[in-house]
Amino acid sequence: MVPGEENQLVPKEDVFWRCRQNIFDEMKKKFLQIENAAEEPRVLCIIQDITNSKTVNERITLNLPASTPLRKLFEDVANKVGYINGTFDLVWGNGINTADMAPLDHTSDKSLLDANFEPGKKNFLHLTDKDGEQPQIMLEDSSAGDDSAHDRFIGPLPREGSVGSTSDYVSQSYSYSSILNKSETGYVGLVNQAMTCYLNSLLQTLFMTPEFRNALYKWEFEESEEDPVTSIPYQLQRLFVLLQTSKKRAIETTDVTRSFGWDSSEAWQQHDVQELCRVMFDALEQKWKQTEQADLINELYQGKLKDYVRCLECGYEGWRIDTYLDIPLVIRPYGSSQAFASVEEALHAFIQPEILDGPNQYFCERCKKKCDARKGLRFLHFPYLLTLQLKRFDFDYTTMHRIKLNDRMTFPEELDMSTFIDVEDEKSPQTESCTDSGAENEGSCHSDQMSNDFSNDDGVDEGICLESNSGTEKISKPGLEKNSLIYELFSVMVHSGSAAGGHYYACIKSFSDDQWYSFNDQHVSRITQEDIKKTHGGSSGSRGYYSSAFASSTNAYMLIYRLKDPTRNAKFLEVDEYPEHIKNLVQRERELEEQEKRQREIERNTCKIKLFCLHPVKQVMMENKLEVHKDKTLKEAVEMAYKMMDLEEVIPVDCCRLVKYDEFHDYLERSYEGEEDTPMGLLLGGVKSTYMFDLLLETRKPDQVFQSYKPGEVMVKVHVVDLKAESVAAPITVRAYLNQTVTEFKQLISKAIHLPAETMRIVLERCYNDLRLLTVPSKTLKAEGFFRSNKVFVESSETLDYQMAFTDSHLWKLLDRHANTIRLFVLLPEQSPGSYSKRTAYQKAGGDSGNVDDDCERVKGPVGNLKSVEAILEESTEKLKSLSLQQQQDGDNGDSSKSTETSDFENIESPLNERDSSTSVDNRELEQHLQTSDPENFQSEERSDSDVNNDRSTSSVDSDILSSSHSSDTLCNADNAQIPLANGLDTHSITSSRRTKANEGKKETWDTAEEDSGTDSEYDESGKSRGEIQYMYFKAEPYAADEGSGEGHKWLMVHVDKRITLAAFKQHLEPFVGVLSSHFKVFRVYASNQEFESVRLNETLSSFSDDNKITIRLGRALKKGEYRVKVYQLLVNEQEPCKFLLDAVFAKGMTVRQSKEELIPQLREQCGLELSIDRFRLRKKTWKNPGTVFLDYHIYEEDINISSNWEVFLEVLDGVEKMKSMSQLAVLSRRWRPSEMKLDPFQEVVLESSSVDELREKLCEISGIPLDDIEFAKGRGTFPCDISVLDIHQDLDWNPKVSTLNVWPLYICDDGAVIFYRDKTEELMELTDEQRNELMKKESSRLQKTGHRVTYSPRKEKALKIYLDGAPNKDLTQD
Repeated sequence: MVPGEENQLVPKEDVFWRCRQNIFDEMKKKFLQIENAAEEPRVLCIIQDITNSKTVNERITLNLPASTPLRKLFEDVANKVGYINGTFDLVWGNGINTADMAPLDHTSDKSLLDANFEPGKKNFLHLTDKDGEQPQIMLEDSSAGDDSAHDRFIGPLPREGSVGSTSDYVSQSYSYSSILNKSETGYVGLVNQAMTCYLNSLLQTLFMTPEFRNALYKWEFEESEEDPVTSIPYQLQRLFVLLQTSKKRAIETTDVTRSFGWDSSEAWQQHDVQELCRVMFDALEQKWKQTEQADLINELYQGKLKDYVRCLECGYEGWRIDTYLDIPLVIRPYGSSQAFASVEEALHAFIQPEILDGPNQYFCERCKKKCDARKGLRFLHFPYLLTLQLKRFDFDYTTMHRIKLNDRMTFPEELDMSTFIDVEDEKSPQTESCTDSGAENEGSCHSDQMSNDFSNDDGVDEGICLESNSGTEKISKPGLEKNSLIYELFSVMVHSGSAAGGHYYACIKSFSDDQWYSFNDQHVSRITQEDIKKTHGGSSGSRGYYSSAFASSTNAYMLIYRLKDPTRNAKFLEVDEYPEHIKNLVQRERELEEQEKRQREIERNTCKIKLFCLHPVKQVMMENKLEVHKDKTLKEAVEMAYKMMDLEEVIPVDCCRLVKYDEFHDYLERSYEGEEDTPMGLLLGGVKSTYMFDLLLETRKPDQVFQSYKPGEVMVKVHVVDLKAESVAAPITVRAYLNQTVTEFKQLISKAIHLPAETMRIVLERCYNDLRLLTVPSKTLKAEGFFRSNKVFVESSETLDYQMAFTDSHLWKLLDRHANTIRLFVLLPEQSPGSYSKRTAYQKAGGDSGNVDDDCERVKGPVGNLKSVEAILEESTEKLKSLSLQQQQDGDNGDSSKSTETSDFENIESPLNERDSSTSVDNRELEQHLQTSDPENFQSEERSDSDVNNDRSTSSVDSDILSSSHSSDTLCNADNAQIPLANGLDTHSITSSRRTKANEGKKETWDTAEEDSGTDSEYDESGKSRGEIQYMYFKAEPYAADEGSGEGHKWLMVHVDKRITLAAFKQHLEPFVGVLSSHFKVFRVYASNQEFESVRLNETLSSFSDDNKITIRLGRALKKGEYRVKVYQLLVNEQEPCKFLLDAVFAKGMTVRQSKEELIPQLREQCGLELSIDRFRLRKKTWKNPGTVFLDYHIYEEDINISSNWEVFLEVLDGVEKMKSMSQLAVLSRRWRPSEMKLDPFQEVVLESSSVDELREKLCEISGIPLDDIEFAKGRGTFPCDISVLDIHQDLDWNPKVSTLNVWPLYICDDGAVIFYRDKTEELMELTDEQRNELMKKESSRLQKTGHRVTYSPRKEKALKIYLDGAPNKDLTQD
């Protein structure tokens, strides 16, 4: 080998191995970096760009090492989204308004971990505008952004946070070319207040009109003459200045709407943009009177036309000059299936004359007779700014609903109007009308063409409620020559949606750069001419007249053209051309904007956190919100909190401090000793929208010292237990560490409460009634289940109780009782006359007085309360003696012997089932039937407390007790609705009609109730009281209540174990009430003094809580299978047809006749009604509606479903009962006499079938009207189906074409339906205006008293108004 060759080969090998080694070193280095990065915690950042509508739903995810500096985060985000770094802000985003957040520092070298980012968790950030300006896009990515935007964005921009638009309004075939940022478009959007898109579209159009904007700037506001708040031109001026100079993305329009005299509710009203244009122009004309701008609207927008009629015989022409501000163009002529293809075609149709011939002939003044004539319109002058309204909203007379016509109608970018001016049709007379041009209305064109009143429809829509506004009579300057009437399109106001609702936005061409822009509320974007063509509407094919529902719903609604005239076409004023007052206004607005910016900066640097304070005197926990700048020190924050809690006159500020507090766990986390000069932002961990902790303003007495709270400590509330006194003391707070042992914890408590640690027992209550004895000395508190805030019970006595098993010890029983004992306030009934048997029965049950004392001693609890209980017993005994004397006096009347055992007035049977000898044979049989019934039917069931009407909530003596002063006030009126039961069933749930079931041959039922809804018995089958099975703690003592304790009433404060059953609780109350537990009822008092009877005797008091109130009422409690029933009297011809009578008790298995027998003595004694059993009936009650008539042989729970708190009607009969079988149908008929304008009283008609012919025959019999002349209609609403006599003749559906009553539209399948009938030959009385007004007042007064509406009036849409004086209340007389 040549040495030279060898010399060349060696270095090549060295280079190869050297390169290889370098590659390995680099790979090793990278692997080490990856390994180190894998060990370092990562931070997951989720960033949402909320600066643009197209990106608001997109999120960028970055997974960065925790050591990454903040500036690197901003760089990575900028590269991801394509923004220039430093032109956007990042703020914390947790679903809270970003305006309350301070942005992160994009220049900081602080790591993500130090900036409060949490490793291993999702950290949400919002990318927002910086200083009110949108982020700038990187130049190299701008073109790509345009292309991507074209693909990604479809349809008009949806409004954010507004109600008026939904996704239904967005056409999926509609697209814009690009969405650019504000800095590139140079335009500012308008914030949608709620449904003010129509206002935003018009304001942006006016702003983009140079002639209007320049003229508005030239007007100068005189503050001495008018309030700036109510000055419409001044507020428009301010808005235009902000639109031109503001750096914000969008500005508010609230100042403008406030100048209109609108309140916040107007922002939620949908209106039409053309209507707003008319009203606003009218308001500006009023405001600009006697100024240079007085004729501005007319000069810019007003045109002239001639409304003429020409005689075709003599050529005489009658005409009238009218002015217009816009030209309404119909989309399709009425009845036509073909829409106009273009605006030009619609304009030709607008001026096309029609022939008046036949019955429509015109009376010629020259011929002095009716002649054929030609009627039409001619344009005499077109305005400088031409407004065309495309009438896309119409009314479908088939469906009687408003509709939107979405047909395609093209409009040119340049419109030549010379062909439409002064056109005369000299053709021979035609015999047919060419178009529906509104020629039948003589007068101004716009009185017909420019109005579209659909106020009687129920729908709500932006763009339907149009009012005709008469144009001004001023005539502007002569029109231009025909050859110079070329108009260029510069504004298209688009409606997206349907006739039921929609959204407006504007497509406007800027005269500065001839570029089209979309102004969609706060979004402004650049669009193209192709996008304008997309607003022409749906396809132009031949369709049915109202078949355009499937066409595109996004289409042009208003077009504004400007005349192309170089001598008049103006340019926008430049800044240096502004008048002096506008320059001053610009300066003021800039200063205000800077001030708002500074204020926002302060808000972003303000910490807002919940503040609590236990008032040192009132001992009430107060709550407030502390707002403190992040740079304020802790000492300054304490002073702020001190003043906020109004403690200046209570304690000195030196006795207060702020500590970290967890309100949910009632836990003091830490104190801030030595950090008085530390900024609050540092103490609280920065400015955040929400904090995971609170602050507590802790107070102390001047001679006390604050305790130091260190992080990691747990708070323990220690209750000292005294076994001898059976008491649990108030808590004492100590702080411990979770790693302390039980022994160390005992020593800590021993120092705090001065009890020996050797004999100390500690019981931890981990959750409700979960008691755990700490028995392992070496176990840590954490292992025992301690948390932030804990509750323990401590006992350290010398007794042998600690040697017993914990669950058997006195300590456990005492703590168990303490946890389950509640305090109740019981209102005892006033003692009223009762039966002698009640007293004797109580004596039999109680035995001698010694036994009663023993029983009370067992019940009472502590011996110290024996005296107070004996006093109550002594008082009860005295009252029982008076009851005995009263009963002996009443015994001479002999009525008491007629009481029945199942009635509330029966002779009370003792617990040994002793029966009174006066019990009737029928009732003995009934009782035997009840006792021998299937025992399964008496099983207990889930039952809710039955409700008690509010009218009776203040009475302590129930109607079940014999009382001459019982209230019979009606409880059924239009304002009082049924109180729903807890189980979801109301008191009159209805199943399918019993008529249908009768036809099927099945058992008839009327009310839905739970099967076997009997009440739990107070005694078990052996006769032993269930309350004696298990002893539960009960202690009662008198209580002096400030309110609710009237004369004869007494209160008890009862401490009772809430696990006690209702039956046992009632037995404990027997000595205080003075009667057996089976002869009084327990009512739980809820909010608003609503009372519900507690009837489930086996249910415990676990649903009760401390300080609940209970009312005791005398009266027999329900037994198993019994139901309390409210009885109302049905008075069909009274103003109030529903009158409450009494409460009764019906039993399962009882017949209707037996229940009527039970009711007779009660009706006589309580209501003064002397009735025989065959002269009244019971019937179903559904709210105020009478229903099925109950026949005497029907059995409750077999034929009639019955439920708790059931209601029935009692109807007094005029004669013998006509209802004998279920196949009959009873309806209530009422004759209407139109010639007298009055209604006759109700008469019942009993039908043998559901035949309409039979109904007519019956009505013929009772009225004498010939059968063929009878017309009838079913009443509407609830009984008595009241209706005004002014409306009944035409509002009801008279003479329905049906053969049976149980089909549509009558659906009369049950008793109680109301039928109105009349004689069709009877003419309606003709009323004068005075008579009608008088009758209307009477009817209005009558129907308002009964709670029925006077007439049916569909809701009218609220008219759009602008109040020139800013006071809408001064215009209340107008509708």
